Formats: sequence, C-alpha cells, structure tokens
Amino acid sequence: MLNISNKVEIVNDIEKYSTYKTLSERPHYKILNKIIIGVSIFCLIILFLPWTQNISGAGAVTTLKPDQRPQTIHTAIAGRIEKWYVKEGDFVNKGDTILFISETKDDYLDPNLVKNTESQMKAKEMAQISYGDKVTTLDSQIAAIKRERNLKLEQARNKIRQSILKVTSDSMDLEAVKTQVKIANIQYNRSIALNKDGLKAVTDLEEKRLKLQDVDAKIITQENKLLTSKNELINAKVEINRITAEYNEKEQKARSDQFTALSNQFDTEAQVNKLKNQYVNYQIRNGMYYIKAPQSGYVNRALQSGLGETIKEGTQIVSIMPSKYDIAVETFVSPMDLPLIHKGEKVRIWFDGWPAIVFSGWPNMSYGTFGGKIVAVENFISNNGKFRVLIAPDETEEKWPIQVSVGSGAQTIALLENVPVWFELWRTLNGFPPNYYQPKDSGTKDKK
Repeated sequence: MLNISNKVEIVNDIEKYSTYKTLSERPHYKILNKIIIGVSIFCLIILFLPWTQNISGAGAVTTLKPDQRPQTIHTAIAGRIEKWYVKEGDFVNKGDTILFISETKDDYLDPNLVKNTESQMKAKEMAQISYGDKVTTLDSQIAAIKRERNLKLEQARNKIRQSILKVTSDSMDLEAVKTQVKIANIQYNRSIALNKDGLKAVTDLEEKRLKLQDVDAKIITQENKLLTSKNELINAKVEINRITAEYNEKEQKARSDQFTALSNQFDTEAQVNKLKNQYVNYQIRNGMYYIKAPQSGYVNRALQSGLGETIKEGTQIVSIMPSKYDIAVETFVSPMDLPLIHKGEKVRIWFDGWPAIVFSGWPNMSYGTFGGKIVAVENFISNNGKFRVLIAPDETEEKWPIQVSVGSGAQTIALLENVPVWFELWRTLNGFPPNYYQPKDSGTKDKK
C-alpha cells in the first residue's frame, strides 16, 4: 500500500513557513484569480453566443452588363495607318472617328471603283430590260403565229368542205350521166327493133346512135371530173397537215428564241445582283477606312502607333472604357462552398482602399461594408479552380461609393445560418464545411 501520511503532514506544515504566509497574503494574487475566473466565465459565455456562418471570397470590381465592360476596337479590313484623331485619355462619343486607314489591296486601289461598278450595274440592268422586251415581243409573235395558223387551218377546212361538196356534186352528175346512158341504150335498142319492124326510119336510128355515143363520151368526162374533185379533196387534207407542220415549226422557233432570251435575261439578272452586291460591299468598305467609336467612353490605350504602319484584318487598335456602366463585383468561391451559393442571396462587400472594419461572424458590428445580392452563379469552373459569382448592388441598402473603379479589388462575405461559437470552432478545427443552407424562398417554392 502507498504511504501518503507523510505527504499530508508536509502540506499541513507548509503553512508554518513565513514565505508562504507572505505570498498568500499579497492582494494582487487574489485579483489575478478573480480576473482568470472572470475571463473564463466570459469565454464560456462567448462560446454560446450566436455566430453567422459565411463564405468569404476575393474578386474584383466589374460591370453588370457585358456591353459596359472595357472593349477593344478592331479593324475589319487590312490597311495602312494614315491619321490619328484621338489620344489616350480622350473622351469620345459614339460614332466619333478614331483612326483613318488607306487601302493596301490591289483589287480596291481604284479611286473610282464604286462609280465604275455602278455604271456596270446600270448597263447590265438595261440589258436585262432589253431581254425582257425581247421576251414580250416573242410572246406577241407567237400569238400572231397561232392566229395565222388558225386562220390558215380554217381556210383549209373550208376548202376541204368545198372539195367534199364538189365530189358529191360530181358523183351525182356521174350517176345522172349513167342514167342517161341507160336511157340512150334503151332508146337505141328500141329504135333498132322498130326499124326492123319498119316503124322507124334509118334517120331516127342514126340519131339515137349519135346520142348514145355522145352520152358515152359524157360519162368519161364526168368520171374524170369526179376523180379531179377527189384529188382536190386529198390535196386539201394534205394542205392542213402542211399548214400545221409549217406553223408549228415557226412557233417552236419563236419559243426557242424566247427561251434563249429568258435564259439571257436570268443570267443578266444574276450578274446584276452580283454587281449590286459588289457595289454595296465597295460602299461599305469605303466606310471602313474610318474607324469609329462603337459607344461613348474614354480611350484607355492605343494598341497600335505610328503612321504608315500596315495592319491586318482584325487587328486591335484601341481599348475603350464605356462612360456609363452599372457597377458589379465578381468573386470566386471554392467548389465545396458552391452548393451554399444561391441567386438572390445577400452578400457583404468591402473594397480595396476603402476603410473598413470587418467582423465576419458578426456582420452587424462591421463598418465600411456594403450590401449586395447575387445575380449570377457560373456553372463551369474557372481557370483558377473556383466558380465565378457575379454580385450587383443591393438597392435596399446604401449605394456603393462612386470612387470605386472597374478592376479594383474587392472582398465578399456571403452570410449563412447562425450557429453557436463553440460549434463554429469545432467545425473549423475539424475542417467541416458550413451547414447546408437553403434560402427560405427556394424552400417554399420546392414545397409548392
């Protein structure tokens, strides 16, 4: 067993010594003990005070809209620098001339290029009108050919009808002659019989014979007339085919000329459109010799210098800072903090060179900070390994200082939930992320 009786005696005996009595009777030790106890109680109370979790970030001042940010002016065509109209620091209005360049390409060196192109365009337009008139004339010619063909065909059809009637008439005449032949034969035979009986004289018999011969001659003549009429009918039908073929050939030739004129007209129209395109391009190119300001602002820097220097297409000439812009702050947060950032949340900001006293856990006690709200959160990581967040001024709070320039540094704090101090210390020591935070508005929308 342990022998502790001697130790107890030593503790009881220490009070006998004067040194101990002297030290124990000093008053400042009692005060120190009270201070230590008070500080301990104060620290214990602080551990239970509320602490606002936050996400800090570093960034720079920028503009809210892309068209309000500093921009560089490029030349659209190649050329040679002839004259500068501005210098660095000048204020320019929209449309003011900054630089004049001259042409360097062989295709555009002619000073009368636009006028010559316009003359060519007008000549081609007149040729196009002439081809159009030719097409119209050929239309009239084709219509005249059709009318003439119809008249010729009508005339030929009338001739066919006449030939048919003549054939009919000759056929009837032939039948009449044949009837006369029969009658003449009958009369002649009767005259022969009567002559044999002594009832007719020889003179009458000879008359009947002459009449029969005359009628036989007539039938041959009438058959010849009938054949002639039939031949004329055939010729009339052939004439219709000839007229149809002739006028079809004329119409096809006129149509061929018309299609040739139409082809030339369309080709000329294409050339006119091409010349119009060239004419407009040349006019626009002439306006590109004077490089003008796209918007009002200040000339920050001249990126090209000198006279007579040759520049290529797309060469940067000067950089301009717009005179009117809506200020904003872009800051960067780590990927671990990205789920805690939401559009529309409040953010506290203080700017480099602007006096500020910041207590990150107690934002109400900070001085020199300004309010902002998140308007955009980038969904793709930046080159620095963080996500970009765009912050605009909070209209319900104090306005941002007008002395802040675009490009100056800025520090941001995004406010999250309130937790005890001891919890925040424990989280920081263990490297845990802040509590998962969702805005009340978004939670309400999710419930709906």
